[in-house]
Amino acid sequence: MPARDSLLSTRQVATFVARGFLRFDALIPEDLNRAFLAEFKAGLAEPKPAGTPLSACYEPGSALARLVTFEPVAGILSSLLGREPIFDHQYCHVKHGPDARSQDLHQDSTIDPRIEFDVQLFYFPQAVSREMGGTRLLPGSHLRLVNESAIARYQNVVGQEHVVCPAGTLFVCHHGLWHGAGRSFSSERRVLFKLRLNASGPQQRHWNTEDLGPRVLAPQPIFVPGRHDPDDIQTILCTPEPWFEGDTQRLEFINRIRLWRYLLGDPHADAHYWLSRVESRPAVSARRE
Repeated sequence: MPARDSLLSTRQVATFVARGFLRFDALIPEDLNRAFLAEFKAGLAEPKPAGTPLSACYEPGSALARLVTFEPVAGILSSLLGREPIFDHQYCHVKHGPDARSQDLHQDSTIDPRIEFDVQLFYFPQAVSREMGGTRLLPGSHLRLVNESAIARYQNVVGQEHVVCPAGTLFVCHHGLWHGAGRSFSSERRVLFKLRLNASGPQQRHWNTEDLGPRVLAPQPIFVPGRHDPDDIQTILCTPEPWFEGDTQRLEFINRIRLWRYLLGDPHADAHYWLSRVESRPAVSARRE
């Protein structure tokens, strides 16, 4: 079990719920980055089959075994997936040099309507410059369900992020996050290792909940005069992305709150009263005879 101080905070989990990913720059030590690249060059060993507990998936002492048991990584995974994540699949995305186009924007796999979620790790073992065509991500897109490449016609969306990062950077993504590789203008090879993991049980309150006090869960009005506190959990859950439309952004807030309720294990939790108001069902007076 990872140490408590390696687990995510409530604020980080709320950010994951709202934006669909967390970013950790240069999290992985350089010696482990070098070990991974050496094993990649030699040919990564085949992992165990899908459905295998992550703890039994990789050869002890291998770079991948060291990666998933590295305390900060293990803490992140435990916070979102519970104590025993399940291996789904892995894949190395490699760009060998300049190319003519970027990868289509997509969600992985088919339409997935679950409130439960898988986690995808995007691990960059080497520094990525803008010219190398790092992965582009669309923050806040993870709860808009589409069928894989049905969104391929969208190539540039306001607010999208292109990965430029130091070596050892890790992105921790909700499986529904829209993403795609960028076009490379560099002669350098870029390596991205992607690992998808499933939860083995309910994904509820596995993070460090020491900062989950009454103020976090207290009812708050929808429209609050003045500036919201950017560190307030409910404000994080109700902060729109630049690409959200003015009307449907409220549906995004509701979807975020539903996911937040699942993670809390609290069917009545809310943020700025957005979900409570649409659930209100006043008692109907008995019909008079």
